[in-house]
Amino acid sequence: MTVTKKTIIGDVLDFDPETAQFFFAIGMHCLGCPASRGESIEDACAVHGTDADALIEQINSFLASKK
Repeated sequence: MTVTKKTIIGDVLDFDPETAQFFFAIGMHCLGCPASRGESIEDACAVHGTDADALIEQINSFLASKK
């Protein structure tokens, strides 16, 4: 899986639940909420005032390291 700004948070978490650590680290503690699981990474980062590109880079690096 390659994560982009348009990737839905729930899809990332379903693919690898261990990615939750990266969302928690930037203050996204609402991952269990059905609404947040349906948001794109870009939208969630905008709401939380965080850098979507940095988050995506971390998640993609993490997923690549597991191959």
